[in-house]
Amino acid sequence: MLVAISNTPRDYAWGSPTLIADLEGREPSGAPEAEIWFGDHPGSPAVVHDGGDRTLDAWLPAVADDLDVPAKLPYLLKLLAAGAPLSIQVHPSKEQAVEGFAREEGAGIPRDAGSRNYKDDNHKPEVIVALSDTFTALAGLRDIARTRALVDALGDAPAVATLRAHLAADDASEALRATLGWLLGGADAGQIAQIVDAAASAESATFAAELELTRSLHTAYPADPGIVVALLMNLVELRRGEAIFVPAGVLHAYVAGLGVEIMAASDNVLRGGLTPKHIDVDELLSLVDFRPAEPPFLRPTPVGDAELFAPGIADFALGHLAEGAPARLDLRGVAIALGVTGSSTLTGASGAAITLAAGEAALITPDESPVSSDGAGEVFVAMPGE
Repeated sequence: MLVAISNTPRDYAWGSPTLIADLEGREPSGAPEAEIWFGDHPGSPAVVHDGGDRTLDAWLPAVADDLDVPAKLPYLLKLLAAGAPLSIQVHPSKEQAVEGFAREEGAGIPRDAGSRNYKDDNHKPEVIVALSDTFTALAGLRDIARTRALVDALGDAPAVATLRAHLAADDASEALRATLGWLLGGADAGQIAQIVDAAASAESATFAAELELTRSLHTAYPADPGIVVALLMNLVELRRGEAIFVPAGVLHAYVAGLGVEIMAASDNVLRGGLTPKHIDVDELLSLVDFRPAEPPFLRPTPVGDAELFAPGIADFALGHLAEGAPARLDLRGVAIALGVTGSSTLTGASGAAITLAAGEAALITPDESPVSSDGAGEVFVAMPGE
């Protein structure tokens, strides 16, 4: 079975007013449009257009036995359009999520409480593939020698000197842990403002992009400690079609651009700046992987005439059927296909077919594997991993 599904954009304040509308070829709504969710997550389940217009979280359990499909998907597929920076954040591992969720349930903290860290007991690794010409992100903690060099470019204001001292420990991970803990839990507003001012006026050919980002973050989140946290992180400029994989523990934030995102189905987010929302510093520090690393790029693997963004986890993989030539893709379990350019016709093993314009999606049952595209448009296909 190939059946159309749809959803409406979520109007988070950081959303772009134009990127999703431009992809879909329609007039902007005038409101920020941040994400469209294509999945069965109860926070915003897609609608299944099979004549009953049930949401996918109700549809899957109802047809599970007849179609031999699971009652719940392990992944969530999204269009994400960042017109302003998202919060700096980290996600727990599966074990951390199970323990944290049980702890907060036992403490009686309401799941919708602002201070709640764990909304469910699942991890939330994620992949994002750039759909705009460029997609800007912060991902992982930069090599500490380069971070020290960046801080040296900020001058000798007292707060900068304090920041430099926190970064001076011989062990890079311990230095970064101490620095993050100080920025979010020890530094006062005056110290943060002094570092931000120093960065705004600093000049460095090596770190010009990082310093320019500091200035734009200050415009969006004046004097937020996350502006300085961002100075510790890898600044990543993805070109269209490039991707990063963010596993548990990796501090990250999406800054600007349009992408297709796939993640494990979870709401667990611990924030670390660029937000007015609750920041649990101790819990954040217990989750972050403080080992400096290069940006976590994920390159696709060719699979016949298609390709697969596969980080090697059970929750998800993301197939890619390029525009310009017919392609075929073997599916793993229930899949969701999303058109992102042109108008593509997908045909399943039974001969059933569906046409997707940019921004349109369809659920595909496992018995339709392999699925073929006519090459007239570009399609991403979400499915379980391995």
